[in-house]
Amino acid sequence: MNKHKSMLYTAGVAGIALTIGGCASPGERPDSDLNSAQNSLQQAVSADAREYEPILLNDAQNKLADAKNLIDQEKYTEAERLLEQATVDAQLADARSETAKAKLAVEEINDNIESLRQELNQSQ
Repeated sequence: MNKHKSMLYTAGVAGIALTIGGCASPGERPDSDLNSAQNSLQQAVSADAREYEPILLNDAQNKLADAKNLIDQEKYTEAERLLEQATVDAQLADARSETAKAKLAVEEINDNIESLRQELNQSQ
């Protein structure tokens, strides 16, 4: 009976070790998340985020760089989390930049309308 318990114990320990080893595996490389983050950053840069949202853009770039380092270390789960954050930060920087540019355009149009009103009032 003692030998039977010893074999069960050994099998149990081996099962736990395999389970823990399986949980500790790095998973799949987050290549699609990496591409998404890079594309979002490029779009934010194209939207002049360096001018309108430099801090948010910088945060996204730093998270992307950190995620690349984690990928090199095969820490894919942590990298994926950072890549998702980088994507969101870049998209937010893009949206805020576009909003800022639209506000400037509206202000310019309003200034032009006011100038035309003044000219119209002066000519009457």
